Amino acid sequence: CSPDLKIEETNSIFSSDIDGNIIIENLKDGNYTLSITMEGYAPNKTFFKVPSTVNFIDIVLQSEDEEAEEMEEIIVTSTRGTRTISNIPTRVEFIAGEELEEKANMKPGDIRMMLNESTGIQTQQTSATSGNSSIRIQGLDGRYTQILKDGFPLYSGASSGLGLLQTPPLDLKQVEIIKGSASTLYGGGAIAGLVNLVSKTPTEERELRFLINGTSALGLDINGFYSQQFDKIGLTVFASHDRNAPYDPADIQLTAIPKFERFNFNPKLFVNFNENTKLNFGINTVFENRLGGNIEYIKDQSKYPDSYFEKNKTQRISTQFSLTHKFNEQESVTIKNSFNNFSRVITIPDYVFDGLQNSTFSEISYSKNGKIAEWVAGANLYTDNFTENSHTSFPLRNYNQITYGAFLQNTVKAKEWLQIETGLRGDYVVDYGFSLLPRVSALFKINPKLTSRIGGGLGYKTPTIFTEESERIQYRNVLPISSDFNKLEKS
Repeated sequence: CSPDLKIEETNSIFSSDIDGNIIIENLKDGNYTLSITMEGYAPNKTFFKVPSTVNFIDIVLQSEDEEAEEMEEIIVTSTRGTRTISNIPTRVEFIAGEELEEKANMKPGDIRMMLNESTGIQTQQTSATSGNSSIRIQGLDGRYTQILKDGFPLYSGASSGLGLLQTPPLDLKQVEIIKGSASTLYGGGAIAGLVNLVSKTPTEERELRFLINGTSALGLDINGFYSQQFDKIGLTVFASHDRNAPYDPADIQLTAIPKFERFNFNPKLFVNFNENTKLNFGINTVFENRLGGNIEYIKDQSKYPDSYFEKNKTQRISTQFSLTHKFNEQESVTIKNSFNNFSRVITIPDYVFDGLQNSTFSEISYSKNGKIAEWVAGANLYTDNFTENSHTSFPLRNYNQITYGAFLQNTVKAKEWLQIETGLRGDYVVDYGFSLLPRVSALFKINPKLTSRIGGGLGYKTPTIFTEESERIQYRNVLPISSDFNKLEKS
């Protein structure tokens, strides 16, 4: 990142060129103070006089910690730009580095703790027996938060169920959180905000990590991660086995933690054809059985057939494909595609919910990054098909939703103290109509230590039966959606 330079006596602000040089002209005779601040370095004040016997002053910034290692570059992928996080008008927060490792060690089985300890985010449990949870950002209902994996909507619709519980953090490089409308790039569902789970990428230095964790609640987590770059080919592999015995600390004969057993396997291949063209392809799989309810029933189901219980059997298989080509240092095009297959069977006394979701996401986008302005434009197609297996005479909740979208986003440095981000998206949802979604955000740099952001935009939510309220009652007596009487929810 570039330093912030200011002459205190005149309140003038300067920017350096790529070589770190600044030119100061037309100053009146007198004494002046040049203040320099830069992330990772101690503030510097240099005094000079006009007129001066020298025309060039060499200033060297000192690291805040002389023994600290060089700071690793952090790229925020959710905004699809090249600006540092301090220069993005959209409110973005991220969890990475030591903080991410600490949370992974404390709760290696899933990401609930990691998200719940971030300000403005609450993970709310929606089922006492299965332990399922949803994410609330700034108080809004969980269905208004979009969860992404490497920018792909793998946790939408039916597949949002148990998503937080089935995502271990060991293979994550960072977690990016946008609080507020993010509809321009990611569609109408990102009304409260979004959470983007960014996976690790291979480096020349091989990484091999294992984590074994046991808990007093009779839980066991065994996780392993491997990554390495071989010339033009890179590889990452993550595998985990998580399980827990039924746990009832209050001795009320009901599980506080259900009995479950889960397997994750996520291989990913990276191909660098040359410096300008890169491809990656990954597969994410989860297989889990979860049983909560009466402790005695779980121990011996044949002896207590009339007890309350909730069984969840889930299978999640998804793919991720991305191809990026750089035309030059400023312009690039990216093609993305993902396929998601998610099946879930919920069984409670006298009722079974059994459904299969197949969804796809395809996108092509173009970006141009300049020193003053950045542009992102693209189009995408999202399909979501849900089929229910009938076990009663209740109407089937089958649906097939197709969404066509196009978007344009611009980020511009209007002034040294003002950066503006504007976006416009148009989505056409088959059977439900068209939505136009404008959005604007602004960043005000009041002084080097004080900044302010303001923003807002429009959004929508397609009709769905997969809400927190439906999850609490295991979808029992929840009517199917229909374009005859359901409409897009506008926000």
